[in-house]
Amino acid sequence: MKLLMTPGPVNVPKQVAKKESEPLIHHRKKEFAEILQDVTHKLKKILKTKHDVFVLTSSGTGAMEAAVSNFLSKGDNAIVLKTGYFGERWAEICTAYGVNVLGIDAEWGKNPDYRQIQKQIHGAKAVFTTLVDTSTGALQDIKQIGMMVSGTDAVLVVDAVSGLGGQEINADEWGLDVVCAASQKSLMCAPGLSFISVSPKAWQLAETSNLPKYYFSLKHYKEYMQKGQTPYTPAISLVKSLQAALGMIEKEGFENVLKRHETMAEAVRQSVKALGLEILAESPSNIVTAVKIPDNIGADSLVNIMDEKYDIVISGGQNLLKGKIIRLGHLGNSGKKEILMMISALEKSLAELGHQFEKSAGVKAAKKVFKGE
Repeated sequence: MKLLMTPGPVNVPKQVAKKESEPLIHHRKKEFAEILQDVTHKLKKILKTKHDVFVLTSSGTGAMEAAVSNFLSKGDNAIVLKTGYFGERWAEICTAYGVNVLGIDAEWGKNPDYRQIQKQIHGAKAVFTTLVDTSTGALQDIKQIGMMVSGTDAVLVVDAVSGLGGQEINADEWGLDVVCAASQKSLMCAPGLSFISVSPKAWQLAETSNLPKYYFSLKHYKEYMQKGQTPYTPAISLVKSLQAALGMIEKEGFENVLKRHETMAEAVRQSVKALGLEILAESPSNIVTAVKIPDNIGADSLVNIMDEKYDIVISGGQNLLKGKIIRLGHLGNSGKKEILMMISALEKSLAELGHQFEKSAGVKAAKKVFKGE
C-alpha cells in the first residue's frame, strides 16, 4: 500500500473513508440537510468567519472560478499576486473571463513586494492571492495583505485550498472577503468538494457582476442553503465523509491540529537541512516543503525511487520548477510515524543516487524536533 506524502491528495483516515461506502441518502431530505448544516457550521469555525460558506461539488479550481465569475465584470481590473503555479492560475481564470490582470510578479519561492498592492489598488475591484502555494511551499502574509485591502473598495480573495485546516487563517479578523478551499488537502478527505466563504462586502460586488455563471452561481447556493440544500445534486457521500473528518478535527482541537502541522513541518525542514539540501521557500509553510535537488541527483529520479522501491509517494516540481525540486507533504492526518517513514525513504533514495550525508542524519533531526515538541 502506498503512503501519500504529497501536497494532496492525502491519506484518508479509515473512519472518514468508511462514510463514503455507506448507503446513499437523498439530498432533498431532512437527514442530508442536517449533515450539510453541521458541515457548514464546522467549516465556519475553522475559517473563523460568521459569514456565508458554501459547499460545492468540484475541485478547488471550481471554487476559484466561482470567486471570479460571481464578483467581477468584464473589463474590471484585478490585482493578482503571481507567486507560483497557483498564483498564475488566478491570472489565467481572470483572463478567461475578460478581467484585466494587474500582476505582481515574484520569483517562485520568494515573497512578493506587498507595497505594490497599495500602488495599484486604486480602481481595482479585487485582489487575488494564495495562502500556501503548493508549487513552492511558500506561505504568504495574508494578514498583512488584508490590512492593505480592507480599507479600500476592492475585495480580497484568497486561495486556501491546501492551507485551510493546517495553517492559521482568520477570515473575518483579517478582512478576507472570499476564501476558497477543498476537501483533499488538510481536511483529510477524498477529492471532489470545494468550499467558498463570502463576506457582505463581496455580496455587494456580486450585485453588479455581469460575468456568465450557472452551476457556480453563488446566489443560487445562498437561496438553497436556507433549506439546508444545494441547488444541484451534491457529492452526498463526500459530504458525509467531510462531516466525519471535521469531527476528528474538532475532537483533536483545532489549535492542537495547527500545532501538529507546525511540528511536522519543522521536523521535515530540519531533516532536509541535515541532509545537506536547501529549502526553496523564503517563508516556508506548514503544509508542504519544496526542496531544491542538485542536477547530479535528479529530482524526478528521486521521486520515482521513493515511489517504486519504498512505496512513499511525494511530488516533483511543476512548470518552471519541474525536474528541479521535490515536494514533501506534511498535512492532513499525518503524524510522527508517517514523517519518519518518509524521511527514512528519502535518505535511502538519496544514498542510492550518490548523495553524501551523515548516516541517518535526517531521521535523527526529525526525532530531535519530535522529542522537543
